[in-house]
Amino acid sequence: MNYLLLATLAMPQWLQKLKSDFILNFVDDDRYMYIVKGLIVTAEVTFFATLLGIVLGALVAIIRSTHDKLAPTMRMGAPKVALKIVNAISQVYLTVIRGTPVVVQLMIAYFIIFVTSNNKVLIAVLAFGFNSGAYVAEIIRSGIMSIDNGQFEAGRSLGFNYAQTMIYIIIPQAFKNVLPALANEFIVLLKETSISGYVGLQDLARGGDVIRSRTYSAFMPLLAVAAIYLIIVMFFSKLVTMLERRLRNSER
Repeated sequence: MNYLLLATLAMPQWLQKLKSDFILNFVDDDRYMYIVKGLIVTAEVTFFATLLGIVLGALVAIIRSTHDKLAPTMRMGAPKVALKIVNAISQVYLTVIRGTPVVVQLMIAYFIIFVTSNNKVLIAVLAFGFNSGAYVAEIIRSGIMSIDNGQFEAGRSLGFNYAQTMIYIIIPQAFKNVLPALANEFIVLLKETSISGYVGLQDLARGGDVIRSRTYSAFMPLLAVAAIYLIIVMFFSKLVTMLERRLRNSER
């Protein structure tokens, strides 16, 4: 026991202060659990918002690319009118979502649209999913439009209609081309979820802020939150780099 006391006394003053701050912010009252629980919430929101964004973005991208490819050659009738209507709705969606801050969209979803709901995680998933969908839509649309028209003709020569050509030939190639961009969108979405605290959701960033409010010490909890975000982003950035390298090698 005396040896431990002597070792503690032998520590430089700044190291003793760092140790006491660490114990105060993370060990006392199990305050580290705010970080752990917040990380779980952040992962949950990011994962399901990404899935929603990909599904919604792919749907909007198919609508817009179909309109660009088929509308000029279609004869006036119900199919063309319906295509123009859904394309106009898609354009409005893209304009509104991409033209307004995500924090405002989150607050509108929580305080106006879903004001009667107490499920903050679901609200965050919907808000971030719809926001991500607008950017995913443009990513996938660019991938679809980059596919040579000869691929459509090849599909038609095999007896496929337009929908079958898109599903079996165009979409797989487009997704392969835009996978790195989609992975980067996932990283951006992960960092954007840090504003969930605006609606009282205790995510990772909010967990660090709660610790700060209890200990009146901002340095240690906020540094821990920043470090966790950085480690996660570096990990997924490395995966994106490996994915891009593998895709390049598969094209040789």
